[in-house]
Amino acid sequence: MSTVLSTRPPEDDRRPGELGFRELLRWVWRQVTSMRTALILLLLLALAAIPGSIIPQTGVDSLKTSNWQSDHPKLTPVYERLGLFSVYDSAWFSAIYILLMISLVGCIVPRTFHYWRGMRAKPPAAPRNLSRLPDHAAYTTTDAPEVALERATALLKRRRYRLSVSTGSTTGDGGDSVSAERGYLREVGNLIFHLSVLVVLVGFGLGSMFGYKGGVILLVGDDFGFSNNLTQYDEFKPGSLFRADEMEPFSFKIDDFDVDWLTTGRRAGMARGFQSHLTYREGRDSPEKKYDLRVNHPLSIGDTDVFLIGHGYAPTITIKDADGNISGGPTPFLPTSQSFQSIGVVKAPDAEPTQIGLEGEFYPTVAFSDQTGSYYSLLGKPLDPMISMLVYTGDLGMDDGSSQSVYALDKSKTTMLTKKDGTPYRLDLRPGETAKLPNGLGSVTFEKAPGVDGGVQRWNKIQISQTPGKWIALTGVVMALIGLLGSLFIRPRRVWVRARRQGDGTLVEVAALDRSGGGDVSVVVDELVASLQGPQSGKQQQREDES
Repeated sequence: MSTVLSTRPPEDDRRPGELGFRELLRWVWRQVTSMRTALILLLLLALAAIPGSIIPQTGVDSLKTSNWQSDHPKLTPVYERLGLFSVYDSAWFSAIYILLMISLVGCIVPRTFHYWRGMRAKPPAAPRNLSRLPDHAAYTTTDAPEVALERATALLKRRRYRLSVSTGSTTGDGGDSVSAERGYLREVGNLIFHLSVLVVLVGFGLGSMFGYKGGVILLVGDDFGFSNNLTQYDEFKPGSLFRADEMEPFSFKIDDFDVDWLTTGRRAGMARGFQSHLTYREGRDSPEKKYDLRVNHPLSIGDTDVFLIGHGYAPTITIKDADGNISGGPTPFLPTSQSFQSIGVVKAPDAEPTQIGLEGEFYPTVAFSDQTGSYYSLLGKPLDPMISMLVYTGDLGMDDGSSQSVYALDKSKTTMLTKKDGTPYRLDLRPGETAKLPNGLGSVTFEKAPGVDGGVQRWNKIQISQTPGKWIALTGVVMALIGLLGSLFIRPRRVWVRARRQGDGTLVEVAALDRSGGGDVSVVVDELVASLQGPQSGKQQQREDES
């Protein structure tokens, strides 16, 4: 009795359509790396960036964020849970970004190999029936087929075509043929473009991991300066792999600041252009150098760039308490309008017998509105500057050791000074004027800064960034442009020439095809036929044009 072994595979207990673990992973990978998914993720990333441009961000402007949170106490807890005050650092934004990067890499790498193979591939063999191509021609000659093909090969080689010769036994069409193709640089352009995306991603990745970005508000004048270390920054955002010992050792000060004001038109009195005159030093022992810092014209020191991104006024306000103690100095006020109407805070935590805080606005060229019954700034140029501030006394919240913004005043434990009729006690001062505080608390003086336009000190907002991968990213962008130009303007075309015996002569067929679509290659066919015929142009020629 013989035993028959079964060759059937073991039974699969899965239901129809059910995927195993490996099949599931393969399916997920194909979905993530599809071009459709990449486009959807790109759209989601654009939509996710909208809250970052509408809602104030703590890493960009902490004061504006704090003011927004104070004005919207009900929405603030919800936005904080969603991470909307720091969109680009949130987990959900990072998830979209990482998925997009994975999807792009999964899309680009296979296509890169595809274009690499296409760039190195030989021209395909001639079709069996060349007369079916839109642009073709045929003529007869007394030359042998080998002679006609040798002439065609030499001619196409001179015109820098890539060639491939096929015999009739290979193609089965009864004749030998020459296949030629040019425009391979189009495939090179596609290859460069896809590689450039990876280069840009690597460049931005290096910059975000090893670089940093910081900002500082620096007063204009020889008495103020900046040294590139962490304690000098007002705001600082390092990369995940940033090291402080890699910061460039430099320092600078702003000698002077020029503003080009508009004098005519509807926007008269607004700033049209401005530049800072810097004196900087690279390292401790390096000589001092001069540089005119302008918008979009940064100062580059090694891998670090210094940008001028804003400016404003810093009124010099002095507070004298009841015991004669003096505190104050130039205080930066932050602009809230194009006419440089600005808000600011002045604090005197050491004043006796109680701490004093001032909060209000600065008007470079003050004007009064009868409709609103309030002051406003008519022009950004300081023609008639004035401060208008409220006075608060009590605990300013600066004794508990907690960090507090110099642009915000903690009024939770303070009392606002009022007049006898209960209205707020407001200080309206111009440069050189002094106002006494009630109840013998002291006085407040708006000092006139000598040698300064309008008597008001200025400040500049300086952004300092170090992006190690910026040249890699720039190289990737240039590569993308070169690749895109190659893909758009290089027209790949194929040409075939076949020769075979027909009666007493040789039938030579010529056809061409434009691979980019829409190109007219009939001229190429006519020129090639005329060159191949040579002195035998009087021979019989047959054109077989089809619609």
